[in-house]
Amino acid sequence: GGSINVLGEGTSATTNLQQGLAKSWINFNGQSTIATRDSFNVSNNTDNGTGNYTVTFSNNMANANYMINTTGEQLSGYDSIVANKDYGTAYTTSESKIAVTQGSSRADPVYANFSTHGDLA
Repeated sequence: GGSINVLGEGTSATTNLQQGLAKSWINFNGQSTIATRDSFNVSNNTDNGTGNYTVTFSNNMANANYMINTTGEQLSGYDSIVANKDYGTAYTTSESKIAVTQGSSRADPVYANFSTHGDLA
C-alpha cells in the first residue's frame, strides 16, 4: 500500500495513481423504489423525493474539498437528464446529495451514476 507514481503516456511526466482513483461510485435506478445496481465505498443511497438522493460513503472523505461526477438517463424517448450535486447543500465528508433534473424539473432517472475523487480520511 501507499502512493505509486506512474509514468504518463508518451511523456516523462508522472501521475500519482492513488490520487487518480475514484474513491466511491454508484450506479442505481432512481425510479419507484430505488435500486443499486453496483457500487464501491457506498453504504447507503437514500431517496429524498423526486430527483433528490443522498449517497452515504462507507469510508469518509478526508475533507469536504473532493469533487464529484454525475450522469443520468431516462429511457422513455431516450431523454438525457442532468445529475449534479444538489445546489444549496454543503459538501460533507460522510455523504453527498444529488439533484437530477430534466429541463427545469426534477426527475427520477432510470440510470443514475455518481463518483467522487479526493482523499479518504
